[in-house]
Amino acid sequence: MRNLKGKRIKEFGSTVVVEDGKFEKALRQFKKKVEESGLLKEIKDRQQYVKPTTKRKMAKNAAKKRWQKKLAMQKLPEKLY
Repeated sequence: MRNLKGKRIKEFGSTVVVEDGKFEKALRQFKKKVEESGLLKEIKDRQQYVKPTTKRKMAKNAAKKRWQKKLAMQKLPEKLY
């Protein structure tokens, strides 16, 4: 969907049809659609303002953690003899 200026806007409306009274299946499908759309993540991110410097710091710390985890996975186990 596009607005008047031609920019794309996100649609957050999701519908799921309940067939033969299978509410649990429809609920699972709805949860999957919401998860794939990223709506909950965006709402969580917008709950409070995070300064750009804090965002960069958190991203850098996450990268360090990923790198340490990758190195730990590549490390050979100690010989216990």
